[in-house]
Order: sequence, then structure tokens, then C-alpha cells
Amino acid sequence: MKAKSNNSMDKSRELGFGNKAKSVRLLKHDGTFNVRRTGLPFFQNLHIYHALIEMSWLKFAAITLLFYSFMNVTFALLYVWVGIEHLSGVSGNTYSEKFWEAFFFSAQTLTTVGYGRISPEGFATSMIAAVESMIGLMGFALITGILYGKFSRPTARIIFSEKAIIAPYKDINAFEIRIVNERKNQLIEVEVQVLISMNKLIDGQRKNIFLDLPLETKKVNFLPLPWTIVHAIDENSPFFGITAKELIEAAAEFIIMVKAYDDTFSQNIYKRYSYTAAEIIWGAKFNVIYKNDEDGVVNLMMDKFQEIELVSLNA
Repeated sequence: MKAKSNNSMDKSRELGFGNKAKSVRLLKHDGTFNVRRTGLPFFQNLHIYHALIEMSWLKFAAITLLFYSFMNVTFALLYVWVGIEHLSGVSGNTYSEKFWEAFFFSAQTLTTVGYGRISPEGFATSMIAAVESMIGLMGFALITGILYGKFSRPTARIIFSEKAIIAPYKDINAFEIRIVNERKNQLIEVEVQVLISMNKLIDGQRKNIFLDLPLETKKVNFLPLPWTIVHAIDENSPFFGITAKELIEAAAEFIIMVKAYDDTFSQNIYKRYSYTAAEIIWGAKFNVIYKNDEDGVVNLMMDKFQEIELVSLNA
């Protein structure tokens, strides 16, 4: 069954992806754009601060440890190269023992701890120690600033259902997804917008169009429980009558944008997600994952969030 002609095609939006027909997904699951930048010089394309702020805590800790180790090894080799005898208090006999004493002296200098057993003697060794202490002060100040930025940066931990579904809804069917707040913090004034991107034949050319999907509810005041976002597939729907195969052929992608106010950070937060046509299950419904416990508290079973049940669709 072909889609009915309506005015929705005339209301195509421009999201910044252009209208050239695309067969690749526009958004990754983490909400970032599926774009790779090339052709720029390495240092012009290097944005260290943004990369460190956005990377995971594990990667950031690994990079910090790597930087710390690299600086200590480098300066330990410099002390050995200038002459280990210029470090007063070194008691090692073998080359390995002397290197490790220089390494730990470097660690004390870099962090400005300075236990006092080993001290530099001579101009060259003292100059190396002075430069290292300055690098340590500046380096750890930058790391502390990035740590604060990572802690204070408001982030949304909103979980999306792994699959979108086509579910029976009233006497028709509906496109549905489900979201939930993973954290215990309070999200208020939660708004959602769903758009569909499709390749359509317009004036003899394949073009990418972006259409808003009308939702049963676009805004809720609070998000303490899962929220099932529903787009009714009626005669006003942009893909009314379109089959699963036709959605895949049109390279359809559903782009989800969530905006909320985080009561903890007192700031707005944003989250993006997308589903391709191949990530839609036709004939399913989301299972209820919360119940009232005997003590009067609502039990939200997060481990069951992705559970769905296959059902028959309305004709």
C-alpha cells in the first residue's frame, strides 16, 4: 500500500544535513553526528580540551597516567644523561638502581613533593629540575581544571529502548519508543521531538527530506518512570501505509531529540538518538516494568527496560 499524498512533504525541515539523498545513518547511537572531518592540518583538527572533556573517565585516567609516566621517564633520562653524580643523595650502585632513583626524584620534583633526601647540584641539573617543577605545576593545574570541567559538566543519562516498535494503538497502529532516566536526579519539563528522514523522489531527483512526527504527548512535567513516546500512524502520518520494506528502501531514519531541565545542575540537558528502519520491530509492545511494592513505593525494574512482547498489529 502506497503512502497517501498529503502536504507533509511540503513541510520538510532543514536540519543541517543537506537534502542530497543519503543511505548512511545521520546520527550514531551515542547522539554524535556520523561525520568524519578530513583535509585539515593535524594541529588545526586537534581539539585537546574538547576531546579530554568528552572522553570516558577510564580513557582520561589512562591518558593522565601515561602523561605522568612519560614525563618522569623523560626527566629521569635527562638526569642520567647530565650525570647522576649531580644528584646528591643517590645511593644506588648499578645503572638500574641509579635510573630508578632519578625517576623517583623526578616524580617528587614534578609533583613538588620534595622529600629532601636527593637534591640537584650544579647548574645543568638544577635547571632541569626547575623546568620540570614548572611543567608539573602547569600540567597538574590543567589536569585539575579538566577534572572540574568533567565533574561539573551536566550530562544526560537518558536510556533509549534499543529498538523502536510498531505497536497496536487504539484502532490503528503507532510508532513507539521508550525512554527512562537512569539516574535518581529529578528531570523536569521534559520535551521530546521526533523527526523522520527519508529519501524521496522529488522532481525526478532523489532528495533527503526531514519531517516532524506528530506525537500524542510532546512534553511531561516530570520523568520518574519510563515514558513511551507515541506517534499514531493515521492518515496524517508521513509514512501512513508504508511497509517495512519501503521504509528500508527509503533509508528512513528516526531522529529523537530530548530536552529537559536538570534540577541538580540547574541547567538544561539534551540527548539525541536515532533508529534506522532496520531497527524497528513491527508488531510488538513494551512490557510494563514498574509495580507498587507493599511498602507503598513504586518499584522500577530497570533490568527489564528493554523487554518487549510480540503482538498482532491492527489491520
